[in-house]
Amino acid sequence: MLSTYRLPDALPGESVKTVIHRDAIIAIKRVIFFALLLALPIVVIAMVNILFPSLIEVVWVWPLLLLASSAYLLFIWLLFFFSLLDYFLDVWVITDRRIIDIRQNGFFSRAISEMHLSRVQDVSSETHGFFPTVFKYGNVVVQTAGEQNKLFFEEVNHPEHIRDMLMRLVAEKHETTKQQGT
Repeated sequence: MLSTYRLPDALPGESVKTVIHRDAIIAIKRVIFFALLLALPIVVIAMVNILFPSLIEVVWVWPLLLLASSAYLLFIWLLFFFSLLDYFLDVWVITDRRIIDIRQNGFFSRAISEMHLSRVQDVSSETHGFFPTVFKYGNVVVQTAGEQNKLFFEEVNHPEHIRDMLMRLVAEKHETTKQQGT
């Protein structure tokens, strides 16, 4: 999805190792959640019709229920759109020199931060809960001693593979730095 020519502030000779998005199961969970929320007005109208059948016959009740349901569905659609926008536009790019964190913080707000591999001190992966363990997704935490001391890769697929790849790239970067220093 993100190619090299769109890499933010690409360094000369820098190559992209991988581009990481959240796991697909996260999008599926969001779609199921919002599908359940979309069915809620139908359930409420059916319950009102069953519990208070004479209430529906009142002239002003049906338009009021329709208006409230429409406003609710519009609000849920907006939240669903924002949730998918957040899912698709949150990206982590790992190159041979740095880690780039691109986060969509709202409809009109985006934050891009980077961490050079030479500053990385520790990389760990976390998997908490039943579904993350079964579907093999979790978080990766990259730690440095600098001002920005942690970088989180949230809900990514196979966090242990990402951790291993980052540790290998960091070791290669430190080895190259040592060779250039001597």
